[in-house]
Amino acid sequence: MDAESEKLTVFLEGPFWVGVFERISDGKLSVCKVTFGAEPKDPNIWDFILEHYYELKFSPAIETKVRQTADNPKRRQRSARKQLEIPGVKTKSQQALQMQREAIKTQRTQTGKEQREAEKQRRFDLKQQKRKARHKGR
Repeated sequence: MDAESEKLTVFLEGPFWVGVFERISDGKLSVCKVTFGAEPKDPNIWDFILEHYYELKFSPAIETKVRQTADNPKRRQRSARKQLEIPGVKTKSQQALQMQREAIKTQRTQTGKEQREAEKQRRFDLKQQKRKARHKGR
């Protein structure tokens, strides 16, 4: 059975309010972290989801266990109350965010290295052109 669920957790991290989107699809968890700045109200969060959800960059998927809960309304209310008491983000989410940061870091270092090499090659070519021009007497 393909279980799909999405969850947004908003909490205060230092001076900023942060939202963590958790998406579980086919038993795999992917996460995205968004910094809101000032405390967002419910309409602000809803507008953000409607306008920017498809622009979010989720982390690579991590295997996770999906638990099925009973469809009892009292149980759902109890679990919602417990969720509100828990501060912060879960461990799997933190792992997914760490993996995403590492992937972005390696990509950034790769592109930086390529840019440095291209700049070095451009300077070398320019130096060679000037050298040939001096040799020709221009």
